[in-house]
Amino acid sequence: MKIEAHGARPPGDHMYGTERTLTTIRAHCPTCGDVQLTSGDLTVRVCADTERGSYSFHCPECERAVAKDASQRIIDLLVSSGVKMQVWRLPAEVREERAGPALTPDDLLDFHLMLQSEDWFERLAEVVRKSVSK
Repeated sequence: MKIEAHGARPPGDHMYGTERTLTTIRAHCPTCGDVQLTSGDLTVRVCADTERGSYSFHCPECERAVAKDASQRIIDLLVSSGVKMQVWRLPAEVREERAGPALTPDDLLDFHLMLQSEDWFERLAEVVRKSVSK
């Protein structure tokens, strides 16, 4: 990733007598290679729980959605260049205590087959009742 600042007015900038800096960001699309973006084309996402981050954009050439992991240095550089940042949290389920054995591929297949029947909910409730009473 390469970030360059150019003295130019962004499209639609109507500030009189001043010149703002337009930041050009070069990022890599897996399909098209290096592409030129502006700070408005990217979004930085940071997890508040783990402090891990990433950035994403839609390639201006192929319109593919691209997401890349980013170090704290890259995140700081992008945000200071005007890229908007979204902070998110891990879902509460990640922190829940777990009880019982982990699901196996056979369990998942059994559940899938159970969902094919009209009385799947009653059958599932019975399986849960039996497992809880053990």
